[in-house]
Amino acid sequence: MVFHKNKQLRFAHCDLAGIGFYPRYVELINEVVEDWCAQGLGVSYRELHEAHGLGLPAVRLEIDYLAPSRCGDVLNFALAVERIGRSSMTLDVRARADDSERLRARLTVVLASLKELRAMPIEGDWRARFARYLPAPEPSVEAGTVSA
Repeated sequence: MVFHKNKQLRFAHCDLAGIGFYPRYVELINEVVEDWCAQGLGVSYRELHEAHGLGLPAVRLEIDYLAPSRCGDVLNFALAVERIGRSSMTLDVRARADDSERLRARLTVVLASLKELRAMPIEGDWRARFARYLPAPEPSVEAGTVSA
């Protein structure tokens, strides 16, 4: 499954040339992760923090800026889980507008205890929620048979 969220590039996101200012894309990516938690995983950041005592801090971020976006453009962000490890996961975040890919990012986040300020194992219900956004495994072909 892939989570999609439209975000309009606003004046506050742009530089003097009227195009998206690169650090504002980091804020937009964070907004998409928050939206994914609330709308895709069924737990808002507030609930994650207050009720569960957990956070998803970023520990690594790589961004490729592929094409400029202008003020007023509506960017369709797509978020998928690329990998789930013991306590971290890598998210694949892409943004498109007008049939062109504008941004490609890989974001590694850690499931962290806010009380202890340390990584927590991704287990049980949390692993199941995150795993819904992993890509479907490719069918393998061996000796003329197909298995999933």
